Amino acid sequence: MTVRVVVADDQGIVREGLSLILGLLPDVELVGTAEDGERAVELVARTLPEVVLMDLRMPSTDGVEATRRIRADHPDVNVIVLTTYADDESVFAALRAGARGYLTKDAASDEIAAAIARVAAGEAMLDPGVQRRLLDRLDDPTPTAVPTAQRPAGLTERELEVLTLIASGLSNAEIAARLVVTEATVKTHVNRLFAKTGVRDRAQAVAYAYRAGLVHP
Repeated sequence: MTVRVVVADDQGIVREGLSLILGLLPDVELVGTAEDGERAVELVARTLPEVVLMDLRMPSTDGVEATRRIRADHPDVNVIVLTTYADDESVFAALRAGARGYLTKDAASDEIAAAIARVAAGEAMLDPGVQRRLLDRLDDPTPTAVPTAQRPAGLTERELEVLTLIASGLSNAEIAARLVVTEATVKTHVNRLFAKTGVRDRAQAVAYAYRAGLVHP
């Protein structure tokens, strides 16, 4: 299956570089480029790609707003945001807007290929290096007890704890070690909290945790 991709970036040299990289990837077709968010929204409406590589800082309409509009109008189009700085706070807003993953602009071609393949398949792609640097900025990622009345989506205290640890960047194995339970037990909690909150993957879970105020950048 060929994945159709749109590139949106205000820097011509970045658009050209990504176009060259994408042209060398098997099963990837570049269907167009846009120099700002407004044109990206228009281009997506015309071409209906599977994936958009979206810069965050652009004139006219920025990448966050463009992502929000694209996801609202075309929920089957998946957005991977691009950022120059790993601690770019706009990444959080982009995840809330519906982005399926993010990469730094110095990502290697194989990383770009993997990200495109994963989000096109309905998965999320969170760059580990970017995630670590973003999570380093959390004031206190340690979960605290939340009164039942304040728990979102009817989550139990343990499900809320697991969700907060997911948002803090921990894997299932790391959560199991932190909570002194088996990894199978963690997976059960994860599946239940996904069902209750309506999220499909860990990227959406992170965005949900931020929207719910469970963690703060």
